[in-house]
Amino acid sequence: MQTYQNVKARCGPQQMSGTHGGRFSLSDRLKRLFRCRKGITVIEFAIAAPVVFATVAGVLELALVMFVMTLSEGALREASRFSITGFTPPGMTREERILEILCDHTIGLVDMTEATVTYKVYPSFNDIGKPEPFTDNAPANGTYDAGEAFQDINGNGQWDPDMGAAGLGGPGEIVLYTIEFDWALMTPLVSPLMGTDGKMTMTSSVAVKNEPFS
Repeated sequence: MQTYQNVKARCGPQQMSGTHGGRFSLSDRLKRLFRCRKGITVIEFAIAAPVVFATVAGVLELALVMFVMTLSEGALREASRFSITGFTPPGMTREERILEILCDHTIGLVDMTEATVTYKVYPSFNDIGKPEPFTDNAPANGTYDAGEAFQDINGNGQWDPDMGAAGLGGPGEIVLYTIEFDWALMTPLVSPLMGTDGKMTMTSSVAVKNEPFS
């Protein structure tokens, strides 16, 4: 039969080494915490997951942007190939046919009702994007000032920083085709890096010389 003294002897201070009154000290608890490896995988995942997800989203977003850009450039080339012939399809204008080609070749990813398509005619390929020539009166500052003489290349009666004249051009003329549209980004994670207000403005251009049509 066990006595109180026997129980006290087995459960006495000699069985409680490393503790204070049966409770672990703060240093003991910290040591146990640092040695514990339970849940380490979850913690590592929680730290790495946001970076991984943001990287994947960024790669997908960039890939889609490049895909749409390639589509728009290819569509513009196809439209210009049609337009350089000077052919006007029955029942529609050349401009309407150009928009139709652009819509078909962008497979519905670009809303042509929201896109801006422009055509500018230039004397030569070297003149694309250049200002109309002007006389820089003294003191010369390298920029056009009101009243200075200039060559009205595009015939609109005023000096322009781009000499291109609006239109599809005539036989043998140089025409620059440009399409510009806003592309809605899929995720807000990368929109601050690639656009503004969740959208990215895309622009594609191609310059061609019209055939000697009549």
